Amino acid sequence: MKFLIFQHLACEHPGIFRHCMATAGVSQTVIALDEGNVIPSLNDFDALIVLGGPMNVWDDVQFPWLEEEKAAIRKWVSDLKRPYLGLCLGHQLLADALGGRCTWQDPPEIGVLDIALTSEAKRDPIFGHLPSRFKALQWHSVQIDVPPTGATQLASSEECKWQAMRVGDNAWSVQFHIEIEAETIRTWGGVDVHRQVLTAEKGEGALEALDKMGERHMKEMNANASTIFEHFVKAIRV
Repeated sequence: MKFLIFQHLACEHPGIFRHCMATAGVSQTVIALDEGNVIPSLNDFDALIVLGGPMNVWDDVQFPWLEEEKAAIRKWVSDLKRPYLGLCLGHQLLADALGGRCTWQDPPEIGVLDIALTSEAKRDPIFGHLPSRFKALQWHSVQIDVPPTGATQLASSEECKWQAMRVGDNAWSVQFHIEIEAETIRTWGGVDVHRQVLTAEKGEGALEALDKMGERHMKEMNANASTIFEHFVKAIRV
């Protein structure tokens, strides 16, 4: 099984999914779009994972490759109807590519916070295997305001309605981060835009506090990531 991965910043890599893929015998091709990597032919891949990043879905002028990426997502999900999993920016790009709308999240949602599944999630082949409430890392300033046609809401939080969704029966995405590892929060805190938003919202010392909170809930978050990956692969193989 071959996974194509769209990456937007070197430190926002597949994280714990690298271990999941290795264990499942899945090969991965990472396309670093911010480094000028060219999107290959989509025909040779079984699934597409689109990761997070510091840019916004509407930053096409600054990042012109976003248009090509959105076109590839649209072709993958709507035309080829192949399995898709989007994380944070990948969640927003799915909505934007398929005719939805994203807007600013005001205030930004940052922290290790509660996620609540919807009743629809209980019948979902992936999210139906998660606890009804769980903790996840949030670090975003943009949200889905209008979902794409055919979207089913799978999870929400107090600050953000569209925390997870399924589009049709082949595309899933989450606003929160499920891929994190022990060093993720500290590493992301070294990215200027992430650190600036975090400090502006939470004050000095926020990175250290967030890292400690992440450490406290890392086992739970990693277990949920493994569950999502396991059942995503099962959904592909059906």
